[in-house]
Amino acid sequence: MQITSKFCRIKVNTSTIFSDFKQLTKVGLSLSVVFSSLAGYLLAVDKIQISILVMLVIGGYLMVGASNAFNQIIEKDTDALMKRTLNRPLPTGRMHVSMALVIAISFTILGLAILYSINPKSALFGAISIFLYTSIYTPLKSLTPLAVFVGAIPGAIPFMLGWVAATDDFSIEPGMLFLIQFFWQFPHFWAIAWLQYDEYKKAGFNLMPMGQKNKKAVIQIIIYTACLIIVSVIPVLKITGSFYIYPITAFILVFLGSIMLFYAIKLFKNQSNKEARQLMLSSVFYITLIQIIYVVDKFLH
Repeated sequence: MQITSKFCRIKVNTSTIFSDFKQLTKVGLSLSVVFSSLAGYLLAVDKIQISILVMLVIGGYLMVGASNAFNQIIEKDTDALMKRTLNRPLPTGRMHVSMALVIAISFTILGLAILYSINPKSALFGAISIFLYTSIYTPLKSLTPLAVFVGAIPGAIPFMLGWVAATDDFSIEPGMLFLIQFFWQFPHFWAIAWLQYDEYKKAGFNLMPMGQKNKKAVIQIIIYTACLIIVSVIPVLKITGSFYIYPITAFILVFLGSIMLFYAIKLFKNQSNKEARQLMLSSVFYITLIQIIYVVDKFLH
């Protein structure tokens, strides 16, 4: 009976440790970022190199995991104030800050080393992403809504990182991929900020574009959604180097973007959490689907 009890405790502890590790590094978010990097890589190559693909997946995951871990170390006290984050491993004390720091630093060193082994430019953009997210975006969140603009930069790097990993070159094509994901960040994140407005206020964060949860803020969301639709179809003009799309693809992208725009306009009219949630979910659907569509379009050329 005693042996069984000890075994159960070990099993529970192992399960808790693994769960805390996943929360610290935000596995779901990290995997979605890796997906963007893979899409960028596939857009750039004619012949897939499995070794580069594997290194990109591992290096990209470690890079994002490190950023998330550093973020939670810095925001340990504010996380304890919000329902959404109070059960994270650091606010609850299940994990010590020193352990989280070891994970964050290890992930940074290993992730950048792997990206460097692909090519130096990949490591450079990985380092820029970690630095901006950790050292600029995270501290700015408690000071100004402009933090969202800073956070959109590291958030937009993964899509272009895949292209850079494939080509060892930064030119108009990865720049375009960056721009698409950059503009996408705003309606996506502001929809989340709308939903979490009261919770963010408890932690001293005010991340709505106009500082308030009102129609003026939604006008900004609508503008950036429209900009996103425009930049998403620019490749149809064949002015973005080897990254271009068919007209039919552009029509599909406009249709998908219109769904986001529809929910943004509904949010303007009704100003309810229901529309904000629909906008947020449609933005996730949009960025995932357009990356797949770009890749399919490329292999039809």
